[in-house]
Amino acid sequence: MVWVIIVAVAAVVLIGAGLFFFRGGGGGATPPLQGTPRPQAGTSVLDVPKPGQESGATDVLDAPVEAPVEAPPSKPTFRDRLAKARGAFTGYLTAIVGRGVDAQTWDQLEEALIRADVGVQTTQSVLESVKEKATENKVTEGAEVIELLRSELKARLSGFDRSLALADTSPSIWLFVGVNGVGKTTTIGKLAKRESVGGKSVVLAAGDTFRAAAAEQLEMWAERAGTEIVRGAEGADPSSVVFDAVESAASKGADLVLADTAGRLHTKTNLMDELTKVRRVAEKGEGKVSEVLLVLDATTGQNGLTQAAQFTEAVEVTGVVLSKLDGSAKGGIVIAIHQELGIPVKLVGLGEGADDLVDFDPDEFVDALLAT
Repeated sequence: MVWVIIVAVAAVVLIGAGLFFFRGGGGGATPPLQGTPRPQAGTSVLDVPKPGQESGATDVLDAPVEAPVEAPPSKPTFRDRLAKARGAFTGYLTAIVGRGVDAQTWDQLEEALIRADVGVQTTQSVLESVKEKATENKVTEGAEVIELLRSELKARLSGFDRSLALADTSPSIWLFVGVNGVGKTTTIGKLAKRESVGGKSVVLAAGDTFRAAAAEQLEMWAERAGTEIVRGAEGADPSSVVFDAVESAASKGADLVLADTAGRLHTKTNLMDELTKVRRVAEKGEGKVSEVLLVLDATTGQNGLTQAAQFTEAVEVTGVVLSKLDGSAKGGIVIAIHQELGIPVKLVGLGEGADDLVDFDPDEFVDALLAT
């Protein structure tokens, strides 16, 4: 029994000694792990600085995160947006560049130009000039022929005034004409925004009184552009609506009136006569028509050439707006319009966005068309 008591006492002593040394007693305090500061009394473990971080420094995770700055939309380029039109040339140009000049070279160029809707007459005229220059310069390589073609097309598109004219006295009136569905109303809205951002005060005239949706669409664009709009009742005389818009612009000292008109078939004589009346009445007040812009759908190709001829006869078209050029393989119509009608393409649509209506640049257009 005595031995049992002695063993029990010895066990208690050993256990006590072990706990003493484990807690740091007797042999000096065990230092904390290097780099990990010991928390002070009353300090939460969460407040202890992390290794390598000074006391009081803000945790990177707690720092405010700035929202990424969105880059402004890039200006559309002809090279990026004319993939379909370029497709009419690419295969032919690649074949021509890789060999010398022969009869097949001219056959392939002719086919490429016609497929791009340059038109038979204009194509023949262009190729005759290029052949003549190739002979004069003793050209033997296909790549040189392509460069001659590039120079020829640029030359035929040069020499036109592509600026949008303003009258000597305000307000200037820009009248928009064209057949149904070519994008007149959308074009007016985009141009209104551009001119308004450029510092001009603009009034829109909803002269398409035969299609209620046209006036509503124009109202939406007026809100976007921050411009005034004048509209009449459905079926009202479009001439009176345009006249009222001009008078309103004059009374407010506005710079510009953009006037929409109802789409009409170029073959309908009575409708074309009405368009002539719209222009005449528009100038009865203080304003003056300084631009008559024909809106053409680029995807219609040579049919657009016929439309242009008829509208020019009725209202003396001063320039062409070519919509949907980015979606057309018939970009060659630009060359035909200039060559056969002598009317400059002033604006082109390269997309659906508000900023995708851009000034026509002949050099950029030709380079995009003939890029390989």
